[in-house]
Amino acid sequence: MTSPLFSGPLAGRGSAGTTRRTLLKTAGKATAVLAAAALTLTACSTGPVSSASDAGATTSASAQFPVTIKHVFGETTIKEQPKRVVTVSWVNDDVTIALGVVPVGVPKNEWGGNDKGSTPWKDAALEKLGAGFGSDKAPAQFSEADGINFTEIAKLNPDVILGAYSGLTEEDYKKLTEIAPVVAHPELAYGTSWQDSTSIIGKALGKEAEATKLIADTEATIKEKVAAYPQLADKSFIYGNLEPAKSNGVNVYTANDNRPKFLSAIGMQLAPIVEEKSKGSKEFFIEWSAEKANELESDIFVTWVPDSKTTESIKADPLLGQIPAVKNGAMVADSDNTLTLSISASSPLSLPWSLDTFLPQLAKAADAVK
Repeated sequence: MTSPLFSGPLAGRGSAGTTRRTLLKTAGKATAVLAAAALTLTACSTGPVSSASDAGATTSASAQFPVTIKHVFGETTIKEQPKRVVTVSWVNDDVTIALGVVPVGVPKNEWGGNDKGSTPWKDAALEKLGAGFGSDKAPAQFSEADGINFTEIAKLNPDVILGAYSGLTEEDYKKLTEIAPVVAHPELAYGTSWQDSTSIIGKALGKEAEATKLIADTEATIKEKVAAYPQLADKSFIYGNLEPAKSNGVNVYTANDNRPKFLSAIGMQLAPIVEEKSKGSKEFFIEWSAEKANELESDIFVTWVPDSKTTESIKADPLLGQIPAVKNGAMVADSDNTLTLSISASSPLSLPWSLDTFLPQLAKAADAVK
């Protein structure tokens, strides 16, 4: 499966196209990885020694356990409140940290991240918890550039592995369960809303009440910010990727993806043509023929671009330039990778961070609607 940040042809371009997972080449290699990790753990734990939960975990939180969480591969029972938490994919680390829990291990943000392999919103939240990267209490970081990092995760000796928002395969899941209980995505790969991710992770950590409040507070923040831009209400939109240099350089995100989910949640309307194509789909994007680009009817079209030159190329392209929103000057084309990440891998930390930049861009496009 391609990365949910980029679809179709864009998924193969350098670090921007890093897949969320790649399978180990042979069963023998997988066995060797796990065996090596087990030997490492027998000798000592090389992960951070800091607890993944506050030392003063409440009795009421502990009393919630054991908990059983259903997901796409069955169900996982967590017998007691986890103290050593590891996350995979995106979003799960943001949610965990937003709930006041410092994981012992998290993936690096290798696309859209900063020189710490992190993000501004994650850095700020970790600093508040006294666990900023570079400090003794910071989470260990591991690369997912080549897929799930089984070896590094095993070294961290986790009590639970969180992947409520992820594209774990069944094989990934089975290998991870040899290390610790795993919370996988509930249904569609990369299709878990940030609200559902928060609820699931809150349950896994014994913080259901905190998760409910976090969702409510985040939604209130979004509602307050959006109220300043009434022109967005009921505007139709398409969220996709446009790449003039590719013969098949049009991809459109379906209703399953968190980008359209976010715009729908703030009162905009997914274009009927995309709504129709999303019915029955289990994918987060659909490929679209550039020859039929003029059929992508919506008030606003949102796309990521690598640079401003690409924006001008889209407008000048004889096919992509015929997209109604592009013709009308109602295209939002952003080249800020971190901003793109904040919406694509949306979380209770990333969305509030993004609003002051992203909403004005949307509003400017809405003002151009004829």
